[in-house]
Amino acid sequence: MKPIVQISLDLTDIEEGVNTAHVALQAGVDWLEVGTPLVLAEGLHGVRRLRSEFPDIPLVVDLKTMDGGYLEAEMMAKAGATHVVVMGRAHAETIKCVVQAGRDFGVKVMGDNLACDSMIDGAKFLEDLGCDYVIHHIGYDERRGLVAQGLPCPSPLDQLTEVVEAVNIPVQAVGGLSIDQAISCPSYGAPLVVLGAPLTIDADSFKTSSSNDLPSVLRTICENIHSQQVKKTYKQPWSFYQS
Repeated sequence: MKPIVQISLDLTDIEEGVNTAHVALQAGVDWLEVGTPLVLAEGLHGVRRLRSEFPDIPLVVDLKTMDGGYLEAEMMAKAGATHVVVMGRAHAETIKCVVQAGRDFGVKVMGDNLACDSMIDGAKFLEDLGCDYVIHHIGYDERRGLVAQGLPCPSPLDQLTEVVEAVNIPVQAVGGLSIDQAISCPSYGAPLVVLGAPLTIDADSFKTSSSNDLPSVLRTICENIHSQQVKKTYKQPWSFYQS
């Protein structure tokens, strides 16, 4: 079972997003993500632009749905999304609505456990309600706020093993990972590796990072990740999750 590399386009300009996506795909990235900043800046016009530019590439749209689940998922699907994100802190009925829209419009649903009282229980809750994936997520504000108070910075790796063991759907770890930590995710049984801020996107300016040779860095990361086997067996065929 080979892992998948996804780049989160946490940008605010669609042209920069398209250019970064071209670089990423040439370097070996598998999936594109319309990051939340880009959704806010460009809306569904940005989703349509990326779908037009990359007609055959899986496209995750990270709107972080909290309410109006069916309509939001429908709109994203019709704009070209293949994957949509609903928050675990949303009401159960919202999550069920997103899942139903996913079934109706042929998109996969990624459930995000950001800020759940128990990250493990949150992941199981999302699986039980029909999500196709779990995003195990330590938030941007949470990390920065705790560090500003002189407290330890939490990492999604802290409980990644427990989350992976608790569910039977693929898990993605998100939130301030270093390059080495991102590369290590498949060894935890988490096959979906996302690259965004601060690895490839500047976490303060929300622009493509200029501190490194992005094509070379992405190529090295992809080669390291793709060379691994995921240490987890899923109940459903992996092809289901890749479609």
